[in-house]
Amino acid sequence: MSAEDSEGFHPPGIYEFFPESFLFVGTPFEMNRIMMVRLIAMAVVVLVFAIYVNRARLLPSRFTSTIEFMLDLVRTQIADQILGVKDGRKFLPLLATFFFMIFALNITGVIPFLNIGGTSVVGVPMLLAAIAYVTFIFVGIRAQGVGGYFKSNLFPPGVPKPLYLLVTPIEFASTFIIRPFSLTIRLLANLIAGHLLLVLCFSATDFFFREALSGNAVGGFFLATLVGGFAFTLFEILVSVLQAYIFTLLTAVYISGALHPEH
Repeated sequence: MSAEDSEGFHPPGIYEFFPESFLFVGTPFEMNRIMMVRLIAMAVVVLVFAIYVNRARLLPSRFTSTIEFMLDLVRTQIADQILGVKDGRKFLPLLATFFFMIFALNITGVIPFLNIGGTSVVGVPMLLAAIAYVTFIFVGIRAQGVGGYFKSNLFPPGVPKPLYLLVTPIEFASTFIIRPFSLTIRLLANLIAGHLLLVLCFSATDFFFREALSGNAVGGFFLATLVGGFAFTLFEILVSVLQAYIFTLLTAVYISGALHPEH
């Protein structure tokens, strides 16, 4: 690569999500930047709730009020509303864990020096989707029995029997294949797209700024890309919350459907 090429504009690519390992290289425990970001995010979540538990016993503060607001969002807008108060309380620990874990892993994409979402590589989204998948199937079998659960999902009542030849494969694919796949892809794709947009904007800002310093007229575009980068940063913060909310909400909906197939 020539010096001119090395100083030119380099758009982001898929290599962004496969950084080189820098710790424990060559062992089963080797770590790269994304894995380190995940550990940092999870450590912060544990620390935040440890502080919250200790401070909640004392006078309310802005910190505890913020955590309580987010917990109340999961409890009232997702658990209680979708599952009802009784079942909502039962599954609240799982739903709250999903929400805070996904939010923490998402928001690292806009935090300086981290700059990549922990959910932007398929491993974590797939793991979370698998947990949700196993949970709603287990809950459905426990509530209805094996035969009752699969019958309610594959042979919905009120459908003429000849139509089951068409409906049953669709219901099977929808419930047992598309659900975990869609949970994984929805979370993964949004974080990948967001990261690439941010890197594109700020890489372009750096490139155009250097061009402006060298007297090139095209360098004036750095202001536009800088504004775009900040706009996308705000949008990514919103996406981080929304994706955590949507994943948690869909998990509650699937659990509710397994508990109450008539609904």
